[in-house]
Amino acid sequence: MSTNVSKEKREKLVEKIKAIKTYIATAEQDENTAQLLTYIAEIEKDIKGKKYGLVFEEHRESIDETLENNIPVLVEDESLFIDNGGQMNFLIEGDNLSSLKMIEKTHKGKIDLIYIDPPYNTGAKNWKYNNDYVDSNDLYRHSKWLSMMNERLIIAKKLLTEKGVLICAIDENEAATLKLLLEEIFGVGYEYVCVTIVHNPRGIQGKNFSYTNEFAYFVIPKGDKIIGGRKIPESEIDWRNLRDNGGESLRTDARNCFYPIITDGENIIGFGDVVFDDSIHPRQCEIKDGLYYIYPIDIKGIERKWRYARQSVDKIKQLLRIKKVKDRYEIELGKPYGTYRTVWIDAKYDANEYGKKIINSLIPDCPFDFPKSLWNVYDCLYAVISENKKANILDFFAGSGTTGHAVMELNAEDGGERKFILCTNNENNICREVTYERIKRVIYKEDYKASLKYFKVDFVPISDKLYYEYADELLKHVKELVELENAINFNSNDKIAIILTEEELDGFANAIPETCKTVYLGHDVLPSETQEKIFKKNGITINVIPDYYYRDLEA
Repeated sequence: MSTNVSKEKREKLVEKIKAIKTYIATAEQDENTAQLLTYIAEIEKDIKGKKYGLVFEEHRESIDETLENNIPVLVEDESLFIDNGGQMNFLIEGDNLSSLKMIEKTHKGKIDLIYIDPPYNTGAKNWKYNNDYVDSNDLYRHSKWLSMMNERLIIAKKLLTEKGVLICAIDENEAATLKLLLEEIFGVGYEYVCVTIVHNPRGIQGKNFSYTNEFAYFVIPKGDKIIGGRKIPESEIDWRNLRDNGGESLRTDARNCFYPIITDGENIIGFGDVVFDDSIHPRQCEIKDGLYYIYPIDIKGIERKWRYARQSVDKIKQLLRIKKVKDRYEIELGKPYGTYRTVWIDAKYDANEYGKKIINSLIPDCPFDFPKSLWNVYDCLYAVISENKKANILDFFAGSGTTGHAVMELNAEDGGERKFILCTNNENNICREVTYERIKRVIYKEDYKASLKYFKVDFVPISDKLYYEYADELLKHVKELVELENAINFNSNDKIAIILTEEELDGFANAIPETCKTVYLGHDVLPSETQEKIFKKNGITINVIPDYYYRDLEA
Protein backbone atom coordinates (compact mmCIF):
# COMPACT_ATOMS: atom_id res chain seq x y z
CA MET A 1 0.00 0.00 0.00
CA SER A 2 1.37 3.43 -0.92
CA THR A 3 1.76 6.15 1.69
CA ASN A 4 -0.10 9.43 1.14
CA VAL A 5 2.60 11.81 2.33
CA SER A 6 0.55 14.92 1.68
CA LYS A 7 -2.31 13.52 3.76
CA GLU A 8 0.07 12.81 6.64
CA LYS A 9 1.40 16.37 6.49
CA ARG A 10 -2.12 17.78 6.57
CA GLU A 11 -3.07 15.64 9.56
CA LYS A 12 0.03 16.76 11.48
CA LEU A 13 -0.82 20.40 10.76
CA VAL A 14 -4.38 19.84 11.96
CA GLU A 15 -3.06 18.31 15.20
CA LYS A 16 -0.82 21.35 15.77
CA ILE A 17 -3.77 23.66 15.12
CA LYS A 18 -5.87 21.76 17.68
CA ALA A 19 -3.11 22.22 20.25
CA ILE A 20 -3.04 25.95 19.58
CA LYS A 21 -6.84 26.15 19.85
CA THR A 22 -6.74 24.29 23.18
CA TYR A 23 -4.13 26.66 24.55
CA ILE A 24 -6.06 29.77 23.45
CA ALA A 25 -9.30 28.36 24.86
CA THR A 26 -7.69 28.04 28.32
CA ALA A 27 -6.32 31.60 28.22
CA GLU A 28 -8.19 34.70 29.35
CA GLN A 29 -10.92 35.37 26.81
CA ASP A 30 -11.35 38.74 25.12
CA GLU A 31 -11.92 40.14 21.61
CA ASN A 32 -8.39 39.23 20.55
CA THR A 33 -8.64 35.57 21.52
CA ALA A 34 -12.02 35.29 19.82
CA GLN A 35 -10.53 36.76 16.66
CA LEU A 36 -7.58 34.37 16.85
CA LEU A 37 -9.94 31.39 17.08
CA THR A 38 -11.76 32.66 13.99
CA TYR A 39 -8.49 32.94 12.08
CA ILE A 40 -7.44 29.45 13.12
CA ALA A 41 -10.79 28.00 12.06
CA GLU A 42 -10.30 29.52 8.60
CA ILE A 43 -6.80 28.04 8.35
CA GLU A 44 -8.08 24.63 9.45
CA LYS A 45 -10.84 24.74 6.86
CA ASP A 46 -8.36 25.59 4.13
CA ILE A 47 -6.04 22.74 5.10
CA LYS A 48 -8.93 20.25 5.11
CA GLY A 49 -10.18 21.58 1.79
CA LYS A 50 -9.48 20.47 -1.76
CA LYS A 51 -7.19 17.44 -1.97
CA TYR A 52 -6.96 17.14 -5.76
CA GLY A 53 -7.54 19.46 -8.67
CA LEU A 54 -6.19 22.53 -10.39
CA VAL A 55 -4.42 24.90 -8.02
CA PHE A 56 -3.55 28.39 -9.22
CA GLU A 57 -3.01 31.87 -7.82
CA GLU A 58 -6.35 33.70 -7.99
CA HIS A 59 -6.17 37.19 -9.49
CA ARG A 60 -8.62 40.04 -9.57
CA GLU A 61 -9.36 41.95 -12.75
CA SER A 62 -10.21 45.61 -12.93
CA ILE A 63 -13.68 44.57 -14.15
CA ASP A 64 -14.22 42.74 -10.83
CA GLU A 65 -13.81 46.02 -8.96
CA THR A 66 -16.06 47.80 -11.45
CA LEU A 67 -18.81 45.22 -10.94
CA GLU A 68 -18.60 45.56 -7.15
CA ASN A 69 -19.64 49.21 -7.35
CA ASN A 70 -21.73 49.23 -10.53
CA ILE A 71 -24.51 47.28 -12.19
CA PRO A 72 -23.98 46.51 -15.88
CA VAL A 73 -26.78 47.57 -18.23
CA LEU A 74 -27.29 47.45 -21.97
CA VAL A 75 -27.72 50.46 -24.24
CA GLU A 76 -28.66 50.00 -27.89
CA ASP A 77 -26.98 51.85 -30.73
CA GLU A 78 -30.10 52.04 -32.88
CA SER A 79 -28.16 53.43 -35.84
CA LEU A 80 -26.49 50.02 -36.23
CA PHE A 81 -29.69 47.97 -36.31
CA ILE A 82 -29.78 45.49 -39.21
CA ASP A 83 -33.20 44.34 -40.41
CA ASN A 84 -33.09 41.62 -43.06
CA GLY A 85 -35.86 39.39 -41.76
CA GLY A 86 -35.17 36.03 -40.16
CA GLN A 87 -34.09 35.61 -36.57
CA MET A 88 -33.03 38.45 -34.26
CA ASN A 89 -29.38 38.17 -33.23
CA PHE A 90 -27.31 40.28 -30.85
CA LEU A 91 -23.83 41.77 -30.71
CA ILE A 92 -22.76 43.11 -27.31
CA GLU A 93 -19.82 45.50 -27.08
CA GLY A 94 -18.02 45.55 -23.74
CA ASP A 95 -16.09 43.41 -21.27
CA ASN A 96 -17.45 39.91 -21.68
CA LEU A 97 -17.71 39.26 -17.93
CA SER A 98 -20.16 42.17 -17.70
CA SER A 99 -22.05 40.80 -20.69
CA LEU A 100 -22.22 37.34 -19.14
CA LYS A 101 -23.64 38.78 -15.90
CA MET A 102 -26.61 40.09 -17.90
CA ILE A 103 -26.97 37.06 -20.15
CA GLU A 104 -27.12 34.95 -16.99
CA LYS A 105 -30.36 36.76 -16.14
CA THR A 106 -31.94 36.36 -19.58
CA HIS A 107 -30.62 32.98 -20.75
CA LYS A 108 -29.95 30.82 -17.72
CA GLY A 109 -30.42 27.21 -18.89
CA LYS A 110 -31.36 28.34 -22.42
CA ILE A 111 -28.15 28.17 -24.46
CA ASP A 112 -27.73 25.07 -26.62
CA LEU A 113 -24.15 25.67 -27.68
CA ILE A 114 -21.34 27.90 -26.47
CA TYR A 115 -18.40 28.22 -28.83
CA ILE A 116 -15.44 30.30 -27.62
CA ASP A 117 -11.97 31.03 -28.91
CA PRO A 118 -10.26 32.74 -25.94
CA PRO A 119 -6.79 34.33 -26.06
CA TYR A 120 -4.16 31.64 -26.32
CA ASN A 121 -1.64 32.97 -23.77
CA THR A 122 1.36 32.29 -25.98
CA GLY A 123 3.63 34.64 -24.05
CA ALA A 124 4.04 36.74 -27.20
CA LYS A 125 2.15 39.77 -25.84
CA ASN A 126 -1.02 38.93 -27.71
CA TRP A 127 -3.48 39.28 -24.86
CA LYS A 128 -4.05 41.75 -22.07
CA TYR A 129 -4.88 41.39 -18.41
CA ASN A 130 -6.05 44.58 -16.67
CA ASN A 131 -4.96 46.57 -19.74
CA ASP A 132 -1.36 45.28 -19.58
CA TYR A 133 0.08 42.81 -22.05
CA VAL A 134 1.00 39.49 -20.46
CA ASP A 135 4.32 38.21 -21.78
CA SER A 136 6.40 35.09 -21.21
CA ASN A 137 8.36 36.74 -18.39
CA ASP A 138 5.26 37.18 -16.25
CA LEU A 139 5.57 34.55 -13.49
CA TYR A 140 1.79 34.56 -13.08
CA ARG A 141 0.73 34.49 -16.73
CA HIS A 142 -0.83 31.01 -16.44
CA SER A 143 -2.69 31.78 -13.22
CA LYS A 144 -3.91 35.11 -14.63
CA TRP A 145 -5.27 33.28 -17.67
CA LEU A 146 -6.93 30.63 -15.49
CA SER A 147 -8.46 33.26 -13.21
CA MET A 148 -9.87 35.08 -16.22
CA MET A 149 -11.33 31.88 -17.70
CA ASN A 150 -12.58 30.51 -14.38
CA GLU A 151 -15.02 33.36 -13.72
CA ARG A 152 -16.43 33.23 -17.21
CA LEU A 153 -16.75 29.44 -17.45
CA ILE A 154 -18.61 29.26 -14.13
CA ILE A 155 -21.31 31.46 -15.65
CA ALA A 156 -21.13 29.60 -18.96
CA LYS A 157 -22.11 26.34 -17.27
CA LYS A 158 -25.21 28.01 -15.81
CA LEU A 159 -26.28 29.17 -19.27
CA LEU A 160 -26.30 25.76 -20.95
CA THR A 161 -29.40 23.64 -21.34
CA GLU A 162 -29.40 20.09 -19.95
CA LYS A 163 -28.01 18.87 -23.28
CA GLY A 164 -26.02 22.02 -24.00
CA VAL A 165 -22.42 21.72 -25.20
CA LEU A 166 -19.41 23.97 -24.64
CA ILE A 167 -16.66 24.08 -27.27
CA CYS A 168 -13.42 25.87 -26.42
CA ALA A 169 -10.67 26.36 -29.01
CA ILE A 170 -7.16 26.41 -27.57
CA ASP A 171 -3.51 25.80 -28.45
CA GLU A 172 -0.77 23.88 -26.64
CA ASN A 173 0.06 26.69 -24.20
CA GLU A 174 -3.03 26.18 -22.02
CA ALA A 175 -4.53 22.94 -23.35
CA ALA A 176 -3.55 20.92 -20.27
CA THR A 177 -4.66 23.50 -17.72
CA LEU A 178 -7.89 24.14 -19.62
CA LYS A 179 -8.83 20.46 -19.38
CA LEU A 180 -8.34 20.50 -15.59
CA LEU A 181 -10.29 23.73 -15.25
CA LEU A 182 -13.19 22.39 -17.31
CA GLU A 183 -13.34 19.20 -15.26
CA GLU A 184 -13.31 21.18 -12.04
CA ILE A 185 -16.16 23.48 -13.13
CA PHE A 186 -18.39 21.04 -15.03
CA GLY A 187 -17.77 17.93 -12.94
CA VAL A 188 -18.26 14.22 -13.53
CA GLY A 189 -21.54 14.54 -15.42
CA TYR A 190 -19.75 15.58 -18.60
CA GLU A 191 -17.54 13.97 -21.21
CA TYR A 192 -14.41 15.90 -22.20
CA VAL A 193 -13.22 15.30 -25.76
CA CYS A 194 -10.13 16.97 -27.18
CA VAL A 195 -10.35 17.29 -30.97
CA THR A 196 -7.13 18.04 -32.83
CA ILE A 197 -7.75 20.39 -35.75
CA VAL A 198 -5.17 20.77 -38.51
CA HIS A 199 -5.61 24.48 -39.11
CA ASN A 200 -2.40 25.26 -40.99
CA PRO A 201 -1.23 22.32 -43.13
CA ARG A 202 1.90 24.19 -44.19
CA GLY A 203 2.91 24.60 -40.56
CA ILE A 204 4.37 27.41 -38.49
CA GLN A 205 8.01 26.68 -37.78
CA GLY A 206 9.06 26.66 -34.15
CA LYS A 207 12.56 25.99 -32.82
CA ASN A 208 12.07 22.24 -32.92
CA PHE A 209 8.73 21.47 -34.53
CA SER A 210 6.51 22.89 -37.23
CA TYR A 211 3.10 23.56 -35.68
CA THR A 212 0.15 22.55 -37.85
CA ASN A 213 -2.69 22.15 -35.39
CA GLU A 214 -4.68 23.54 -32.52
CA PHE A 215 -7.31 21.93 -30.31
CA ALA A 216 -11.01 22.17 -29.51
CA TYR A 217 -12.34 20.83 -26.22
CA PHE A 218 -15.91 19.56 -26.46
CA VAL A 219 -17.67 19.47 -23.07
CA ILE A 220 -20.64 17.15 -23.62
CA PRO A 221 -23.29 16.03 -21.09
CA LYS A 222 -23.14 12.30 -20.48
CA GLY A 223 -26.15 10.17 -21.35
CA ASP A 224 -27.96 10.78 -24.64
CA LYS A 225 -26.13 10.87 -27.96
CA ILE A 226 -25.61 14.54 -28.73
CA ILE A 227 -22.93 14.75 -31.42
CA GLY A 228 -24.53 14.13 -34.81
CA GLY A 229 -23.19 12.74 -38.06
CA ARG A 230 -20.29 14.21 -40.00
CA LYS A 231 -20.78 15.55 -43.50
CA ILE A 232 -18.66 13.74 -46.08
CA PRO A 233 -17.58 15.34 -49.38
CA GLU A 234 -19.42 14.11 -52.48
CA SER A 235 -16.28 12.33 -53.66
CA GLU A 236 -16.24 10.24 -50.48
CA ILE A 237 -19.90 9.23 -50.43
CA ASP A 238 -20.45 5.50 -50.73
CA TRP A 239 -23.28 5.08 -53.25
CA ARG A 240 -24.92 1.69 -53.50
CA ASN A 241 -28.08 0.37 -55.07
CA LEU A 242 -31.11 0.76 -52.84
CA ARG A 243 -32.25 -2.59 -54.14
CA ASP A 244 -31.29 -5.57 -51.99
CA ASN A 245 -30.10 -8.35 -54.28
CA GLY A 246 -29.71 -10.93 -51.55
CA GLY A 247 -32.50 -13.29 -52.57
CA GLU A 248 -35.46 -14.03 -54.83
CA SER A 249 -39.23 -13.52 -54.43
CA LEU A 250 -38.68 -11.52 -51.27
CA ARG A 251 -42.22 -10.17 -51.35
CA THR A 252 -43.19 -13.25 -49.38
CA ASP A 253 -41.09 -12.36 -46.34
CA ALA A 254 -40.61 -8.59 -46.75
CA ARG A 255 -43.88 -7.32 -48.14
CA ASN A 256 -43.41 -3.74 -46.93
CA CYS A 257 -40.23 -3.48 -49.01
CA PHE A 258 -41.84 -4.01 -52.45
CA TYR A 259 -43.28 -0.75 -53.78
CA PRO A 260 -42.53 1.75 -56.59
CA ILE A 261 -40.31 4.80 -56.17
CA ILE A 262 -41.65 7.58 -58.37
CA THR A 263 -39.25 9.84 -60.28
CA ASP A 264 -39.24 12.29 -63.16
CA GLY A 265 -35.84 10.98 -64.18
CA GLU A 266 -33.90 13.47 -62.07
CA ASN A 267 -35.69 13.86 -58.73
CA ILE A 268 -37.55 11.62 -56.31
CA ILE A 269 -41.21 12.63 -56.60
CA GLY A 270 -42.73 10.21 -54.12
CA PHE A 271 -43.39 6.59 -53.20
CA GLY A 272 -46.20 4.33 -54.38
CA ASP A 273 -48.22 1.87 -52.36
CA VAL A 274 -46.79 -1.45 -51.27
CA VAL A 275 -47.72 -4.26 -53.70
CA PHE A 276 -48.93 -7.22 -51.62
CA ASP A 277 -50.73 -9.17 -54.36
CA ASP A 278 -48.37 -11.93 -55.55
CA SER A 279 -50.31 -12.22 -58.80
CA ILE A 280 -49.22 -8.70 -59.84
CA HIS A 281 -45.79 -8.62 -61.47
CA PRO A 282 -44.85 -5.10 -62.57
CA ARG A 283 -41.93 -4.25 -64.82
CA GLN A 284 -38.80 -2.69 -63.30
CA CYS A 285 -39.70 0.69 -64.81
CA GLU A 286 -43.30 1.60 -65.58
CA ILE A 287 -44.36 4.94 -67.06
CA LYS A 288 -47.54 6.68 -65.89
CA ASP A 289 -48.46 10.28 -66.74
CA GLY A 290 -44.89 11.05 -67.75
CA LEU A 291 -43.41 9.75 -64.48
CA TYR A 292 -41.30 6.66 -63.90
CA TYR A 293 -42.35 4.05 -61.32
CA ILE A 294 -39.21 2.13 -60.34
CA TYR A 295 -39.57 -1.28 -58.67
CA PRO A 296 -36.88 -3.37 -56.92
CA ILE A 297 -36.40 -5.72 -59.87
CA ASP A 298 -32.96 -6.57 -61.16
CA ILE A 299 -31.70 -6.57 -64.74
CA LYS A 300 -32.72 -10.22 -65.16
CA GLY A 301 -36.31 -9.44 -64.19
CA ILE A 302 -36.02 -11.09 -60.78
CA GLU A 303 -38.03 -9.44 -58.00
CA ARG A 304 -35.98 -8.24 -55.08
CA LYS A 305 -36.79 -5.76 -52.32
CA TRP A 306 -35.76 -2.26 -51.29
CA ARG A 307 -33.41 -2.03 -48.34
CA TYR A 308 -35.97 0.06 -46.45
CA ALA A 309 -39.67 -0.43 -45.86
CA ARG A 310 -42.20 1.99 -47.35
CA GLN A 311 -42.86 3.65 -43.99
CA SER A 312 -39.13 4.28 -43.44
CA VAL A 313 -37.77 5.27 -46.85
CA ASP A 314 -39.42 8.71 -46.84
CA LYS A 315 -37.23 9.65 -43.87
CA ILE A 316 -34.08 9.13 -45.96
CA LYS A 317 -35.40 10.68 -49.16
CA GLN A 318 -32.57 13.24 -49.17
CA LEU A 319 -30.02 10.41 -49.30
CA LEU A 320 -31.38 8.95 -52.56
CA ARG A 321 -30.38 9.77 -56.12
CA ILE A 322 -31.52 8.69 -59.60
CA LYS A 323 -29.04 6.99 -61.89
CA LYS A 324 -29.84 6.06 -65.50
CA VAL A 325 -28.26 2.83 -66.67
CA LYS A 326 -28.89 2.27 -70.42
CA ASP A 327 -32.67 2.00 -70.78
CA ARG A 328 -33.52 1.75 -67.07
CA TYR A 329 -33.35 3.85 -63.93
CA GLU A 330 -31.71 2.73 -60.73
CA ILE A 331 -32.21 4.20 -57.26
CA GLU A 332 -29.01 4.64 -55.28
CA LEU A 333 -28.59 5.24 -51.58
CA GLY A 334 -25.68 7.33 -50.33
CA LYS A 335 -24.00 7.34 -46.93
CA PRO A 336 -23.00 11.00 -46.50
CA TYR A 337 -22.75 10.99 -42.74
CA GLY A 338 -20.12 9.41 -40.58
CA THR A 339 -18.90 9.45 -37.02
CA TYR A 340 -16.70 12.36 -36.07
CA ARG A 341 -13.11 11.47 -35.33
CA THR A 342 -10.84 13.22 -32.85
CA VAL A 343 -8.50 14.50 -35.56
CA TRP A 344 -9.92 16.81 -38.24
CA ILE A 345 -7.74 17.04 -41.32
CA ASP A 346 -8.99 19.05 -44.25
CA ALA A 347 -7.40 21.75 -46.37
CA LYS A 348 -10.39 24.00 -45.81
CA TYR A 349 -9.39 24.32 -42.16
CA ASP A 350 -6.38 26.38 -43.26
CA ALA A 351 -7.03 29.55 -41.27
CA ASN A 352 -4.89 31.65 -43.60
CA GLU A 353 -6.89 30.41 -46.57
CA TYR A 354 -10.38 30.35 -45.09
CA GLY A 355 -10.04 32.79 -42.22
CA LYS A 356 -8.03 35.79 -43.37
CA LYS A 357 -9.09 35.61 -47.01
CA ILE A 358 -12.79 35.43 -46.18
CA ILE A 359 -12.71 38.39 -43.83
CA ASN A 360 -10.55 40.41 -46.24
CA SER A 361 -13.09 39.72 -48.98
CA LEU A 362 -15.69 41.35 -46.74
CA ILE A 363 -13.51 44.04 -45.13
CA PRO A 364 -10.54 44.84 -47.39
CA ASP A 365 -7.22 45.03 -45.51
CA CYS A 366 -8.95 44.05 -42.27
CA PRO A 367 -6.48 44.57 -39.39
CA PHE A 368 -7.74 41.58 -37.39
CA ASP A 369 -5.02 38.98 -36.89
CA PHE A 370 -5.64 35.23 -37.00
CA PRO A 371 -9.39 35.00 -37.68
CA LYS A 372 -10.79 31.48 -37.36
CA SER A 373 -11.54 29.42 -40.42
CA LEU A 374 -15.24 29.79 -41.17
CA TRP A 375 -15.49 26.08 -41.99
CA ASN A 376 -13.67 25.05 -38.84
CA VAL A 377 -16.29 26.83 -36.74
CA TYR A 378 -19.09 25.67 -39.04
CA ASP A 379 -18.12 22.03 -38.53
CA CYS A 380 -17.97 22.50 -34.75
CA LEU A 381 -21.49 23.93 -34.82
CA TYR A 382 -22.75 21.31 -37.25
CA ALA A 383 -21.54 18.48 -35.02
CA VAL A 384 -23.72 19.72 -32.16
CA ILE A 385 -26.77 21.52 -33.59
CA SER A 386 -27.32 20.22 -37.12
CA GLU A 387 -30.58 18.64 -35.94
CA ASN A 388 -31.61 21.55 -33.69
CA LYS A 389 -32.82 24.21 -36.09
CA LYS A 390 -33.92 26.56 -33.32
CA ALA A 391 -30.73 26.42 -31.25
CA ASN A 392 -29.38 29.37 -29.26
CA ILE A 393 -25.65 29.90 -29.75
CA LEU A 394 -23.35 32.08 -27.63
CA ASP A 395 -19.78 33.24 -28.27
CA PHE A 396 -18.38 35.53 -25.59
CA PHE A 397 -14.93 35.79 -27.21
CA ALA A 398 -16.43 36.75 -30.57
CA GLY A 399 -13.35 38.28 -32.19
CA SER A 400 -14.01 38.81 -35.89
CA GLY A 401 -17.52 37.30 -35.67
CA THR A 402 -16.80 33.94 -37.32
CA THR A 403 -19.32 32.16 -35.09
CA GLY A 404 -22.15 34.44 -36.18
CA HIS A 405 -21.14 33.98 -39.81
CA ALA A 406 -21.13 30.19 -39.40
CA VAL A 407 -24.57 30.17 -37.74
CA MET A 408 -26.07 32.16 -40.64
CA GLU A 409 -24.42 29.86 -43.19
CA LEU A 410 -25.89 26.79 -41.49
CA ASN A 411 -29.34 28.39 -41.36
CA ALA A 412 -29.13 29.29 -45.06
CA GLU A 413 -28.34 25.68 -45.95
CA ASP A 414 -31.13 23.95 -44.05
CA GLY A 415 -33.72 26.68 -43.41
CA GLY A 416 -32.88 26.79 -39.70
CA GLU A 417 -33.93 29.48 -37.26
CA ARG A 418 -30.88 29.38 -35.00
CA LYS A 419 -29.97 32.57 -33.15
CA PHE A 420 -26.62 33.86 -31.92
CA ILE A 421 -25.32 36.23 -29.27
CA LEU A 422 -21.80 37.57 -29.76
CA CYS A 423 -19.81 39.40 -27.08
CA THR A 424 -16.50 41.19 -27.51
CA ASN A 425 -14.71 44.27 -26.26
CA ASN A 426 -14.01 47.20 -28.55
CA GLU A 427 -10.24 47.35 -28.20
CA ASN A 428 -8.85 48.97 -31.35
CA ASN A 429 -12.49 49.36 -32.48
CA ILE A 430 -12.72 45.62 -33.15
CA CYS A 431 -16.40 45.28 -32.22
CA ARG A 432 -17.61 48.19 -34.34
CA GLU A 433 -15.22 48.01 -37.28
CA VAL A 434 -14.60 44.27 -37.56
CA THR A 435 -17.23 42.11 -35.81
CA TYR A 436 -20.20 44.29 -36.71
CA GLU A 437 -18.97 45.11 -40.20
CA ARG A 438 -18.39 41.47 -41.00
CA ILE A 439 -21.86 40.43 -39.87
CA LYS A 440 -23.50 43.34 -41.70
CA ARG A 441 -21.63 42.83 -44.96
CA VAL A 442 -22.06 39.08 -45.11
CA ILE A 443 -25.81 39.44 -44.42
CA TYR A 444 -26.25 41.71 -47.39
CA LYS A 445 -23.71 39.95 -49.63
CA GLU A 446 -25.25 36.50 -49.14
CA ASP A 447 -28.77 37.80 -48.46
CA TYR A 448 -28.91 35.83 -45.23
CA LYS A 449 -32.32 36.12 -43.60
CA ALA A 450 -31.02 37.48 -40.30
CA SER A 451 -31.31 40.65 -38.23
CA LEU A 452 -28.97 42.15 -35.64
CA LYS A 453 -29.18 44.50 -32.67
CA TYR A 454 -26.03 46.23 -31.43
CA PHE A 455 -25.82 46.73 -27.65
CA LYS A 456 -23.13 48.43 -25.58
CA VAL A 457 -22.38 47.67 -21.94
CA ASP A 458 -22.83 50.64 -19.62
CA PHE A 459 -22.83 50.89 -15.84
CA VAL A 460 -25.15 52.32 -13.19
CA PRO A 461 -23.20 53.28 -10.02
CA ILE A 462 -24.57 51.70 -6.85
CA SER A 463 -21.77 52.32 -4.33
CA ASP A 464 -23.16 53.58 -0.99
CA LYS A 465 -26.66 53.86 -2.47
CA LEU A 466 -29.90 52.17 -1.49
CA TYR A 467 -31.87 50.28 -4.13
CA TYR A 468 -34.59 52.89 -4.50
CA GLU A 469 -31.96 55.51 -5.28
CA TYR A 470 -30.95 53.83 -8.52
CA ALA A 471 -34.00 51.66 -9.29
CA ASP A 472 -35.45 54.22 -11.71
CA GLU A 473 -32.17 54.28 -13.62
CA LEU A 474 -32.24 50.49 -13.98
CA LEU A 475 -35.83 50.63 -15.21
CA LYS A 476 -34.62 52.56 -18.25
CA HIS A 477 -32.64 49.49 -19.37
CA VAL A 478 -35.21 46.73 -18.87
CA LYS A 479 -36.31 47.01 -22.50
CA GLU A 480 -32.96 45.81 -23.79
CA LEU A 481 -33.02 42.76 -21.51
CA VAL A 482 -36.53 41.85 -22.67
CA GLU A 483 -35.38 42.13 -26.29
CA LEU A 484 -32.32 40.00 -25.58
CA GLU A 485 -34.25 37.26 -23.77
CA ASN A 486 -37.03 37.03 -26.34
CA ALA A 487 -35.03 37.85 -29.50
CA ILE A 488 -37.39 40.70 -30.44
CA ASN A 489 -37.23 44.35 -31.45
CA PHE A 490 -39.51 47.00 -29.93
CA ASN A 491 -38.25 49.91 -32.03
CA SER A 492 -40.70 51.00 -34.75
CA ASN A 493 -42.63 47.77 -34.23
CA ASP A 494 -46.40 48.25 -33.92
CA LYS A 495 -47.01 44.52 -33.40
CA ILE A 496 -45.56 44.46 -29.87
CA ALA A 497 -45.28 46.91 -26.99
CA ILE A 498 -43.52 47.21 -23.65
CA ILE A 499 -45.18 48.84 -20.63
CA LEU A 500 -43.14 49.51 -17.49
CA THR A 501 -45.21 52.05 -15.52
CA GLU A 502 -48.84 52.66 -14.62
CA GLU A 503 -48.79 55.88 -16.65
CA GLU A 504 -47.62 53.99 -19.74
CA LEU A 505 -50.36 51.41 -19.17
CA ASP A 506 -53.08 54.07 -19.02
CA GLY A 507 -51.84 55.72 -22.20
CA PHE A 508 -51.59 52.45 -24.08
CA ALA A 509 -55.02 51.17 -23.01
CA ASN A 510 -56.62 54.37 -24.26
CA ALA A 511 -55.02 54.17 -27.71
CA ILE A 512 -54.15 50.59 -28.62
CA PRO A 513 -52.74 50.21 -32.15
CA GLU A 514 -54.88 47.81 -34.19
CA THR A 515 -51.83 45.80 -35.23
CA CYS A 516 -50.50 45.24 -31.68
CA LYS A 517 -51.07 41.70 -30.47
CA THR A 518 -48.41 41.22 -27.77
CA VAL A 519 -47.58 43.31 -24.72
CA TYR A 520 -44.67 42.88 -22.32
CA LEU A 521 -45.79 44.16 -18.95
CA GLY A 522 -43.63 45.13 -15.98
CA HIS A 523 -44.13 42.61 -13.17
CA ASP A 524 -45.38 45.31 -10.78
CA VAL A 525 -47.71 46.97 -13.30
CA LEU A 526 -51.25 45.68 -12.75
CA PRO A 527 -54.02 46.25 -15.32
CA SER A 528 -57.44 47.17 -14.01
CA GLU A 529 -60.42 44.95 -14.71
CA THR A 530 -61.50 47.35 -17.45
CA GLN A 531 -58.06 47.31 -19.04
CA GLU A 532 -57.94 43.51 -18.98
CA LYS A 533 -61.27 43.44 -20.84
CA ILE A 534 -59.88 45.87 -23.43
CA PHE A 535 -56.81 43.69 -23.94
CA LYS A 536 -58.97 40.57 -24.30
CA LYS A 537 -61.27 42.29 -26.76
CA ASN A 538 -58.29 43.28 -28.89
CA GLY A 539 -56.80 39.78 -28.76
CA ILE A 540 -53.65 40.95 -27.00
CA THR A 541 -51.37 38.45 -25.27
CA ILE A 542 -49.75 39.74 -22.07
CA ASN A 543 -46.26 38.56 -21.12
CA VAL A 544 -45.17 39.56 -17.64
CA ILE A 545 -41.56 40.75 -17.50
CA PRO A 546 -39.68 38.72 -14.85
CA ASP A 547 -38.56 40.51 -11.71
CA TYR A 548 -35.19 38.75 -11.63
CA TYR A 549 -33.53 41.23 -13.98
CA TYR A 550 -32.62 43.61 -11.17
CA ARG A 551 -34.89 42.87 -8.20
CA ASP A 552 -32.30 40.54 -6.67
CA LEU A 553 -30.34 43.68 -5.77
CA GLU A 554 -33.15 45.20 -3.73
CA ALA A 555 -32.00 43.62 -0.48
